[in-house]
Amino acid sequence: MSGSTPPHDAAHGGRAEVLEERLKERIYASLTLLAVLVGLAQGGHPTHAGALVSVVVTALGLWLATLVADLQAHPVAHRRWPTPREVKHVLFTSSPLLTCAVGPVLMIGLSAAGLLGLTTALWVSVGSEVAALALWGFAGGRRVGAGPWRATVTAVLNTVIGLAVVSVKLLAGH
Repeated sequence: MSGSTPPHDAAHGGRAEVLEERLKERIYASLTLLAVLVGLAQGGHPTHAGALVSVVVTALGLWLATLVADLQAHPVAHRRWPTPREVKHVLFTSSPLLTCAVGPVLMIGLSAAGLLGLTTALWVSVGSEVAALALWGFAGGRRVGAGPWRATVTAVLNTVIGLAVVSVKLLAGH
């Protein structure tokens, strides 16, 4: 095998595939969480506990739905139950669905401590999620060899996608 390419693990994919799976889950969770955060921020007067539960349950629900889908699809596609190693792989690659809640939970905590209003904390969380999408776009552009200008264009496009989710939620009025 050539020295520059790591060996491909047939059961779990190579490093690039695992990174792709994890990042895909994180971006999916960010887009979903954006809608929840906007709904909470514009929905009147949420409580700290209500906002916290909404954010945590959203992340947990996405994660559990992914686990169920992956573990139910495996026997159909492979004609066998997943091995413990494959289950561990699914748990690892889906974990970013949970980590998307960390920033909003911290902001809600700062609000509960009286450092800022809850609505402000929720909008800061929205901004942070959109900024994260932009950063992933920029990083992706740079990883494919694009110069700073083209990577910035990719970041702007990702930002537009995030803002489109926010706009749709604002227009829906929920």
